[in-house]
Amino acid sequence: MNRGLSISLRLTLWLTAAFVFGFVAFGVVMWFDLGFSLERGRDRTLNRRAGRVAELLHGALGESEPERERKLDMLLDAMPEGGLVQIFDALGNRLYPASDRSGGFPWSAVLAAQTRLGHALFDGRQFRVMVLPATWNGGSARMVVAGQLEDNRQLLERFAAGLKTSIPVLLALSAIAAYFLSRRVLKPIGELTAAMGSIRIGNLGDRLPVTQTRDELNRMAESCNDMLRRLEDAVARINRFTADASHELRSPISFIRTTSECALRDATTDAGSRAAFLEIVAETGSAASLLEDMLALARADAGSAELVFAPVQLADLIDEVRAKALAQAEAKRQLVTSTIEGAATVNADRAAVRRLLWALVDNALKYTPAGGHIEIGLAIAPAAVEVTVQDDGVGIPEELLPHVFERFFRVDASRSEVEGSGLGLAIAKWIAEAHHGSLTAASKTGGGTVFTLTLQSAEHPIAV
Repeated sequence: MNRGLSISLRLTLWLTAAFVFGFVAFGVVMWFDLGFSLERGRDRTLNRRAGRVAELLHGALGESEPERERKLDMLLDAMPEGGLVQIFDALGNRLYPASDRSGGFPWSAVLAAQTRLGHALFDGRQFRVMVLPATWNGGSARMVVAGQLEDNRQLLERFAAGLKTSIPVLLALSAIAAYFLSRRVLKPIGELTAAMGSIRIGNLGDRLPVTQTRDELNRMAESCNDMLRRLEDAVARINRFTADASHELRSPISFIRTTSECALRDATTDAGSRAAFLEIVAETGSAASLLEDMLALARADAGSAELVFAPVQLADLIDEVRAKALAQAEAKRQLVTSTIEGAATVNADRAAVRRLLWALVDNALKYTPAGGHIEIGLAIAPAAVEVTVQDDGVGIPEELLPHVFERFFRVDASRSEVEGSGLGLAIAKWIAEAHHGSLTAASKTGGGTVFTLTLQSAEHPIAV
């Protein structure tokens, strides 16, 4: 059966993807914010440089032009990138300095752009350019201040490289953290699942562990416990009804059978009435057997069935069951044999195990055709013993094997014609489990059926 990804793995993938996506988104936003902040910082630097030049020009209004230019030279020489400060008149003619000291910076293109802030490409590098109004010799002028952006570019590249390098590392770390987080979060669910999987019809009184976290898992455990409580009450009522009904019906059925048997012993009973009484005796016998089986299962479900464990020789039980089966097998010309490898002792309830073995042999007698063969085997393993009942009858389809131990289960319509309550194998299964053993079936259509009973040997006693 195809199975999808587990919740733990899916949660790990989602948490990892969310964390990495968030980190990448944060890194992109921070990259743009860093670029914006660096550019604004460059603008403030250019603004300060222009302010210092404007302040010097304002203070040198009454001085001669050579003196003013001397002071400007001293100021610009002290500035980083001092050669990137130029003053032009309204027509774009250079007023200061007399010659371009920038080495060919595209001043004319900057002035033609008619913008206060802009960018210019010079010598393969980006520059930030600021154009401000100025005063020169009492007339209006324009001051152009430029600054390189190479440092900003390198810083942004290092930042981007750091993001790219850290993504695989963060991907691995986030995946590991998400996996352990998901396992920790889902651990209580696994515990609840295991606890629910251990609950059977015989231990409905067990309850799931409830934490004091008051979270969704706590509420789910409490809801499951409420459901188990309701199921326990419902099953208890059904078991009580089955037990009471079985018990109460035994008396009238016994009375009917006894009355019929007495009528059969009356010599004056006519032939027609005698045939009717014989049929009544047979049917009441079947009904009594069904009631006994139902009562046994009801007691087992209620946990009130009492088993007395003591050492039992399985070989002796097999001989008893085989001897009982010979009478029925003779009528159908069936052969019933046994193969016993050695003496095997188990701690068991003798009557219960005998009933189990007879249920298996009786089932084989019913579904094996005339002239068939039924083999009862006993094999000894190091820590257990195995009893097998094999026939060469009609067999059971493979898809129906898991249901053969269900109550009142019939493989098909033709098998419903066979006499029996349909509870024998269910009782056998319960007896095997009550002895901490196992009972399995293997079969195929037309190939016969093998039932295998496995019990612990007396050298490995059963804890009761």
